[in-house]
Amino acid sequence: MKRLFAAPLAAALALCALPALAEPVKVVATFTILGDMVRQIGGDEVAVTTLVGPDGDAHVYEPTPADAHALGAANLVVVNGLGMEGWIDRLVKASGYKGPVTVTSTGVKPIAGEEEHGDHGHEDHDHGHGAYDPHAWQSVANAKIYADNILKGLVAAAPDKAAVLRVNHAAYEAKLDAVEAEINAALKPIPRKDRKIVTSHDAFGYYGKTYGVTFLAPVGMSTEAEASAGDIARMIRQIKKEKIKAVFVENIADPRLLEQISRETGARVGGRVYSDALSAADGPAATYVDMMRHNLQQFTKALAPAS
Repeated sequence: MKRLFAAPLAAALALCALPALAEPVKVVATFTILGDMVRQIGGDEVAVTTLVGPDGDAHVYEPTPADAHALGAANLVVVNGLGMEGWIDRLVKASGYKGPVTVTSTGVKPIAGEEEHGDHGHEDHDHGHGAYDPHAWQSVANAKIYADNILKGLVAAAPDKAAVLRVNHAAYEAKLDAVEAEINAALKPIPRKDRKIVTSHDAFGYYGKTYGVTFLAPVGMSTEAEASAGDIARMIRQIKKEKIKAVFVENIADPRLLEQISRETGARVGGRVYSDALSAADGPAATYVDMMRHNLQQFTKALAPAS
């Protein structure tokens, strides 16, 4: 009888002696691009809540009580910075969150924002981000800086998970290297003078600076901006003068303005591109790497010389 109960009892005692399974790090990311990067690096070690969802516009987002609750339960908050999330400080205060905040753009060399570029004809609108363009992730080199900052934030929040986080980070950096090489190779055959693209709003400044593409937009860096009649007229004249081939509607933008410009210039409306938000999981830009590949395909299709 003693032998009958001895084995189950020993097994139960052994189970009790095992350390409890570590809980995943609860991370709140402000929008989908950052949420994806956290998942790529954190893997199974993180549970990510993304505030602004697929195809959502972080420029005009209005936080909800559920967002405040999510922050209150978080171990780490991940934001873009550079003025992208004008609402985040209020949300952090409302939630009572006192934990660490990782600013992913830390270390990025920012390019001038609307205040430095001029008024864009929108002097009656309070829509600017300020001194810097916040869309730094549009350069893969900057995305690597984002990934480094996310790794540091996760390791600080969960030092016991550091080894696996660093392995995940190295694998993700290899993916970023691969897509960066693809962008450079695909654009190389296209003369720089022909690399001119019109998009819904001015979100591709870092892409343009890094990869030698000229982006034009009828409105500024925030989708809160409204294009004036003068802006549109100037854009139409420039498209005609420079023989720009295509205009692109972003997933977060109202397509009607670019459709009007297309009708008046003859430039075709190209495929939808992704700037500030990823697509849903079943879409063409479900991850940051997918987004960069999809946009590259759309851009090169429009820019490639006629055969």
